[in-house]
Amino acid sequence: MASLAATDRAAEPPSIIVTGASSGIGAYCARALKADGWRVFATARKAADIAALEAEGFEAFFMDYREGASIEALVTAVLERTGGRLDALYNNGAHAQAGAVEDLPVEALRDQFEANVFGWHDLTRRVVPVMRRQGHGRLVHCSSILGLMPARFRGAYCASKYAIEGLMLCLRQELRGSGIHVSLIEPGPVRSNIHANGRPLFEKTIDKAASVHSAGYGEQMEQARLAAAEARRSDPQVVYAALRHALLSQRPKPHYVVTMPARLGVILKRVLPTALFYRILARTT
Repeated sequence: MASLAATDRAAEPPSIIVTGASSGIGAYCARALKADGWRVFATARKAADIAALEAEGFEAFFMDYREGASIEALVTAVLERTGGRLDALYNNGAHAQAGAVEDLPVEALRDQFEANVFGWHDLTRRVVPVMRRQGHGRLVHCSSILGLMPARFRGAYCASKYAIEGLMLCLRQELRGSGIHVSLIEPGPVRSNIHANGRPLFEKTIDKAASVHSAGYGEQMEQARLAAAEARRSDPQVVYAALRHALLSQRPKPHYVVTMPARLGVILKRVLPTALFYRILARTT
């Protein structure tokens, strides 16, 4: 943490906002950061989750990426507590809208982008001027391997992550020389609640019975159930290892592809003919 703390307030712990800290990757990373000496400002959407975070000793706040007023209130409250400084932001909170592209109502796609793209952009824009004034900062975004390659029935989520990749890589170039670093973490299968939480949303927005993809939906749900039962997903610690490097390294990477399936996918995308690569993906995702 030396590079972040080497300021006129070096005696204070470095500060970070962690969004979506109620469960899964966000909860693990928030706890690990706190254990490593960070001052963690954690966000959640449910009052019970905020209370649980506060009981663990976090400074916890309500924030919903789809509500701009909550983003503004979060930043205002955090800066009041830190005296106008912020060392890092970890954009992590998101939801996953499942469904074939042809079955996807445009309203569902808008909602996916409100939560996974526009809200991230809003929060990031609000902290960049703070980091510019202090001459340093780290912006880390939990993207997904699905921001680098497609998967059947994940069009909305993939599109949101592709958008985050492009948006934040442009920001990374624009911040060059400012002392602010931007990194993207692209996890493969990691234990979290994102797919379980997305199941009611899928049931609400997709007419599964009337879809030509009805059988495919059933197969994917069974695959997800088996993967969860067999614990075939990686521990969130692999994401925290990447996050820690992105926060502390003198030369943070633009991309952190984590889990073996994700790294294998990136290698195959690089070496295989494009048409063959997409045929393999269509059979395995």
